Amino acid sequence: VQLVESGGGSVQSGGSLRLSCAASGLAFSSRCSAWFRQAPGKEREAVATIGRDGTTTYADSVKGRFTVSRDSAAYSLYLQMNSLKPEDSAMYYCAARSAYLRCATSPKEYNYWGQGTQVTVSS
Repeated sequence: VQLVESGGGSVQSGGSLRLSCAASGLAFSSRCSAWFRQAPGKEREAVATIGRDGTTTYADSVKGRFTVSRDSAAYSLYLQMNSLKPEDSAMYYCAARSAYLRCATSPKEYNYWGQGTQVTVSS
């Protein structure tokens, strides 16, 4: 199993980025998947989750600004990030649980991780 993120970069406050996560060896449609982020000196936190049925959840800090989705083929996961703020700066990771398990927000519940992609938002 391999998850590979892309799409990170540097943007100014108010800008947008779209992160992608390509999977090999698993299908996002059969499991809960999520985007996490981790800033220096802080714990890794769940940003958004998407369940098998497509139900999504978001951290309060990103509600209304971020959208998680997956493609119909179920091998790509996306995070559309709008109205970015400096406090959104972090390493962003896609993650997936074992098949058929419910979504969770603790990183300990996720078995599969990408290597991360850096997002930097300047004021």
